[in-house]
Amino acid sequence: MSELQAEVLIPGAAARGRALALTAPISFWGGVDPKTAMIADARHPEFGHNIAGRILLVPETVGSSSAAAILLELVHAGRAPAAIVLHQPDAILLLGLIVANEMNWQTPIALRLDRSDFASLDGRELDVSEHGLITVP
Repeated sequence: MSELQAEVLIPGAAARGRALALTAPISFWGGVDPKTAMIADARHPEFGHNIAGRILLVPETVGSSSAAAILLELVHAGRAPAAIVLHQPDAILLLGLIVANEMNWQTPIALRLDRSDFASLDGRELDVSEHGLITVP
């Protein structure tokens, strides 16, 4: 078993799920279908992957003020990732989680972890504690 300590950006419940490490930046607006949670951008390397219930590892986001709304829709519909792990905080994207939390919706935890750890986690089942401890059982 190995462990990594990530920085908690937005508190949320502990999570368990299979990691999906994105290999390219993503725009949630136009890049993720809020109805299906599928990566909808045909140019994205992970096109067609579903992010619902996954530990989503995001190396970089492509900015759009609508990213928060897409993430909020995913949370409301119960199709959000179980946890979101960012290389760099994205205030716009994280706003969606802040609003979901204010609405008392089940909000995934958001963490910061250096992207150099992403590839080793991809596809593995992970446990994420509410304190940001990522465990590979």
